Amino acid sequence: MNNIWRWGRYGLVVLPLLFFGLFYLYPVATIFDYSFRADGVIDLSGFVSIATSAYYRDTLVFTVFQATLSTFFTILLVLPGAYVFVHYKFPGRSLLLSMSTLPFVLPTVVVATAFLALIGPRGLLNAALMDLFNLEAPPIQLTHTLTLILIVHVFYNYSVALRIIVAYWSGLSSRIEDAAAVLGANRWQMWWRIRLPLLRPAIVAAALLVFIFTFTSFGVVLILGGIRFATLEVQIYYQTINLLNLPTAAALSLVQILIMVLAMLYYARLQRQMSSSQTVVPIRPKSASTWQQRLFVGGNLFVVIVLLMMPLLALIVRSLWIDGQFSLEYYALLGENVRNSVLFVPPMKAIANSIAFGLMTTFIAVVMGTLLAYLVGDRLVNTRVGRFIDPLIMLPLATSAVTLGLGFILALDEPPLNLRTSWVLIPIAHSLVATPFVARSVLPALRQIPPSLPEAAQVLGATPFRIWRRIELPLISRSLIVGATFAFSISLG
Repeated sequence: MNNIWRWGRYGLVVLPLLFFGLFYLYPVATIFDYSFRADGVIDLSGFVSIATSAYYRDTLVFTVFQATLSTFFTILLVLPGAYVFVHYKFPGRSLLLSMSTLPFVLPTVVVATAFLALIGPRGLLNAALMDLFNLEAPPIQLTHTLTLILIVHVFYNYSVALRIIVAYWSGLSSRIEDAAAVLGANRWQMWWRIRLPLLRPAIVAAALLVFIFTFTSFGVVLILGGIRFATLEVQIYYQTINLLNLPTAAALSLVQILIMVLAMLYYARLQRQMSSSQTVVPIRPKSASTWQQRLFVGGNLFVVIVLLMMPLLALIVRSLWIDGQFSLEYYALLGENVRNSVLFVPPMKAIANSIAFGLMTTFIAVVMGTLLAYLVGDRLVNTRVGRFIDPLIMLPLATSAVTLGLGFILALDEPPLNLRTSWVLIPIAHSLVATPFVARSVLPALRQIPPSLPEAAQVLGATPFRIWRRIELPLISRSLIVGATFAFSISLG
């Protein structure tokens, strides 16, 4: 039995590595080989082009600049909100915390349309201000501006940072603050000398994750900013699709990956630190008792609702508002092929396809993400492989979607992996993006399981599978559900 389990563990190690190698490393290596090799000779003209061009250097600087600003404003808004969710209880607290995740999984086109419906030239807010003050031109002019890009980035990433900081902050003990208060420390002293240093790993980890997402932002920048505010990701798309300049596109993609790997190395280190810093005496939320506390809680909840819900409500209103009155006409037209397009898909079939792909993506991502979490957490084999893989789990998120897509086309077009025209490639591609979220959800919960629990069960004669089913699975089940929800939502979006 021990030999079977030993070989089975190695098989479980190989499975996610094989999946990652076949469907990520192989396609990416293929596109790089195709781009950097001309007639059998290595061609580095793409690197020469970006190294000698001020235009590409400016693109890199702007990418870092907008990602830094997006990260700063996201964390600035999240910290007060996180304090409210950690320290106070109020009606709808759990529902609002769950709803805050919704923007992160919405398609870029939907979010862009929602913000244009709210603050665009013909948006609800501009229309209301023009009617109120008898204006001839819309007073809010944010279309194709950096300001609008930053607002949407904050909208997208608020929930990510909020989840990380709230989860960590809730696990910190309040006894240190109580002791400081007894010794005469005021609120500012407790914040700067106690809370902020204790929260530093979570704040930096959340900031790094937001930076990674905004650095690789594509749809938001392309739709709302245009080529004028091109990031590296937009440039990769433009060089590949518009100019067919693969050497330069591949060089830009490689630069982006290298920068993201450095950020991921630091993020992985911080997450290990966060997992080992939790206490068994968590903070218990209380009701706001004074008017100052109620004002603080209400103000932060108002910001959360306005930031996260107003664009979506504006989109719903605009979809129902036709010629000055509410109507369901647009919804009635969903089932009609008005333009006789060959690409038309009936709404119910599209919904069924989305759900089917979402379920397949969730299954693959949960299996692969859980195995990766066990591998990184040294629960399968006690080697240094986990430390090496830890920062690389999120590598698919750092790779340009255009680069990865072309890699699929070039690499997966011959037997036995002739998947270029197969629907199977859709859930596989979605799983590459969703798997890191599952792994990152499960890993902290896995690291918090005391080794003594499975060891005691093993001494009492429990098999490895029974230990996992009766002890480990119940302890990581909530994290698995969170990861599975993210995977399904990412596939739908």
